[in-house]
Amino acid sequence: MIVRQLGRADYEPTFAAMKDFTATRTAETPDELWVVEHPPVFTLGQAGKPEHLLHETGIPLVKIDRGGQITYHGPGQVVVYLLIDLSRRKLKVRELVNRIEQAVIDCLSEHGVTAERRNGAPGVYTGDAKVAALGLRVRNGCCYHGVSLNVDMDLSPFAAINPCGYAGMAVTQTKDLGIALTPPQAAEALTRHLIAQLEKEAA
Repeated sequence: MIVRQLGRADYEPTFAAMKDFTATRTAETPDELWVVEHPPVFTLGQAGKPEHLLHETGIPLVKIDRGGQITYHGPGQVVVYLLIDLSRRKLKVRELVNRIEQAVIDCLSEHGVTAERRNGAPGVYTGDAKVAALGLRVRNGCCYHGVSLNVDMDLSPFAAINPCGYAGMAVTQTKDLGIALTPPQAAEALTRHLIAQLEKEAA
């Protein structure tokens, strides 16, 4: 498993690079995790409804090919893209989603925060608020896109959208949950838990 630290990178070139990596990989290509922060951007999934952007903010909106509706990425949020050969790991998409969610749950649990998944609404929640969002695209048995964890960011742009298509959904971040991790520290912890989940034998 190769982990690449991309630092702060614009969304669209990163998206293009994920698609190119997936299109050109072979059966021997190692899986990779890309760790990145993005400048402010809204992304709208392939079946996403534009009306979930409630009002114009000046933040760009990029239509992409993952599942799910609309979400926000910005500084202080940790994003990990999973470029995984599901066929080689004998993983179904639902199992991968469960493992990604479990990695976030375990990461928060290390710091005394109880989090959970919700049926029919991928992501991780604490109480009534969403702390992590995820979306994937699978092509030829390989996936890209991934998970975003709110760490220490300006949450106000979420008020301009129905997060993941849910009107009025509250969002939170690890800083407000009493977890004193910087974004780079949170990225390291989340990456560690993701690798632990991915290296487990498939059920």
